[in-house]
Amino acid sequence: MVDVPYLARGWMPVETPSSVLVSSSKYLNNPALREWLAMILLRRNGPDMPPQAEMHEFLPILESLRDHDRIEAMFDQERRENPALDAWFKEGFVSTYTIEDFSKYAPESLGGILYTQMTRGAYELQIVPWSEPKTQLQFYNLRSGQTHDFEHILTGGGFNFMGELVPYWYRLTNVFKFIRNPELAAELSMIQIFGSLRYTVRTMLHYPHVWPTCVNAIQRGMRVGQQSDALFLARLEDHFHLPLNEARAALGVRGAVDVDTDEAGAFWAERGPLPASPLAMEPA
Repeated sequence: MVDVPYLARGWMPVETPSSVLVSSSKYLNNPALREWLAMILLRRNGPDMPPQAEMHEFLPILESLRDHDRIEAMFDQERRENPALDAWFKEGFVSTYTIEDFSKYAPESLGGILYTQMTRGAYELQIVPWSEPKTQLQFYNLRSGQTHDFEHILTGGGFNFMGELVPYWYRLTNVFKFIRNPELAAELSMIQIFGSLRYTVRTMLHYPHVWPTCVNAIQRGMRVGQQSDALFLARLEDHFHLPLNEARAALGVRGAVDVDTDEAGAFWAERGPLPASPLAMEPA
């Protein structure tokens, strides 16, 4: 009997006449995605490619892999079983606000906090250029883009590279809580799961000094997602005038903790020194 190492047991090499990689996974089959993943997982950070540019490259790859007809069919079925989602689509609310519209809000309000953040840095409210949504997925993505910056504030994720993990992991838990079909929930979470890999793997490989901050941000995002109402279906615009704690209460946001991760985010991006005391990891 051949002595097979424990970790190699059960592995069955597959023979194929193909001269190129063939897999049962459409993701593995895609050479552009393989190249993108290798790059975003293994690279160090640098000014020649900021993290937002990575997602600009990723989104067309993801679109090419999607089965749009199946996604629309899953939305149709989900709406028959999920009254809250159906009502959200039927209302079809889309915002038309600009940064200047938020100048009227008190500084401590949800809208005022956003105005301070947006005018302090070179930010834009509409991450993806506007286009009239023609499908349910396009509408979902449009509203996700319009509410993302507010989710940073509501979930306690600072506007920095470590803070980005908080709204990512809020979505990765909250969407699965309120979308009944796991396959549809997964399709709606692709941007978040691929996007979050950049921060987790690169932190471990190149910036382990802020790994506790990274884990803390993930845990905080998960806690908000698990404890809160379906924030991704809420009409946030009705609450811009409220102080942050009141806005959270009105929207059913629970478990949010505001943590300053600016220094850790700057260190991760190689734009600042190592923070004096990275956050301690919380117990699971």
